[in-house]
Amino acid sequence: MGKKLGNFGVQITIGLIAGIILGLIARNIGWLGGTLSWLGDTYVQLLKVMIAPLIFTAVVTSIANLRQVTNAARLAAHTLIWFAVTAFLAVSSAIILGILIQPGVGAGVDASAAQEPATTGSWLGFLNSVIPSNILGLGAKLKNGSVALDFNALQLIVISMAIGIAALKAGKAADPFLRFTESLLKIVQVVLWWIIRLAPIGTAALLGNAVAAYGWEAIGSLASFVLAIYLGLAVVIFGIYPAILAYHRIPVLGFFRRVWPVTSLGFVTRSSMGVMPVNQRVAEQSMGVPPAYASFALPLGATTKMDGCAAVFPAIAAIFVANFYHVDLTITHYLLIILVSVFGSAATAGTTGATVMLTLTLSTLGLPLSGVGLLLAVEPIIDMGRTAVNVTGQNLVAVIVAKREGILDQDVWDAAEHGHSAFDEAPTGAEAVDKLVAPQPATAG
Repeated sequence: MGKKLGNFGVQITIGLIAGIILGLIARNIGWLGGTLSWLGDTYVQLLKVMIAPLIFTAVVTSIANLRQVTNAARLAAHTLIWFAVTAFLAVSSAIILGILIQPGVGAGVDASAAQEPATTGSWLGFLNSVIPSNILGLGAKLKNGSVALDFNALQLIVISMAIGIAALKAGKAADPFLRFTESLLKIVQVVLWWIIRLAPIGTAALLGNAVAAYGWEAIGSLASFVLAIYLGLAVVIFGIYPAILAYHRIPVLGFFRRVWPVTSLGFVTRSSMGVMPVNQRVAEQSMGVPPAYASFALPLGATTKMDGCAAVFPAIAAIFVANFYHVDLTITHYLLIILVSVFGSAATAGTTGATVMLTLTLSTLGLPLSGVGLLLAVEPIIDMGRTAVNVTGQNLVAVIVAKREGILDQDVWDAAEHGHSAFDEAPTGAEAVDKLVAPQPATAG
């Protein structure tokens, strides 16, 4: 019993159950709700604070390690292809579901709720977001009367890749820099492990705050829309993903058992970037994805691979808006939705939230952008499910590509199968830390 309670996935599950109970209690105790909100926000903030150094050190180190991998360009191309394939399958299923349910027909939403969004998505905005504005990818914005610094993850990836490639071109002169970067990566990973181990507490606080703050009242007249979204997400995560895994002869239950901490953290944190460190660790130490590849695929996926936010949500939401404004969608409209979903998720990389992706879809279809305001009441509720699918899909693609390329480490997979978790012990010893960074043996999965 004690061994089971020590399992990280079990701890996360206990955190989820505790969160629901605490959330129900907090609805009648004001101070408890405030405490849960503070704890949850603090945990997400702790996760995010290490993302920038993790991306920089991991990408630079992985590029250096990719010298030992003969098919690096092929890995990158196949990653992008599978991003597109899974997005296509997700958006196609969402369109079919939206046509069957027609979520906007008879919805009791007040038309006065329609309003233009503050931020919109565009293809030009995507191009601008890729071009670094400074060497650190930093930005500043006014928040609550004070200036808050933030970083653009996509810009940071571009900068890190450029520096990593330049270091290789520099030859021996760059060896001290690469050794320093690799050493810094090990330190960052140890600190991240400390933060990740707090996940069960963060999970309880985040879910408890969600239950206390939203409950079921917010759904109201948008119940059919929320139902359609969650049905669409369920089709992806319980139908499409298992089919892809089975096709590649990867044990479905084994995958979901390993990825459970990632999926559940995505659900409660509502942040793909916040979960990215956990996702990368699971991919490397539970799935057997080589670190040199995982440190490229997972950060990139956290910014551009969003089956929930960029495929299921905009497809069903666009159908809802069209229903509400009595606009008949044609086959051309549906093809445009697929096109935007497959290629458009990258256009939201420099911004936040699925709202930007929805505005890009609506503007492409010629539907009123004011329809976005109709859905804001349930945004936090559906965002939980969307993010859970996002982070699961990001891990899935890394595993699939590693399997197809014959570099999935079967020994790591088998160790996890026999109870060894990626979170059982801290990477404090030199041998354990080296395992996080060194490329895994290229054995077939």
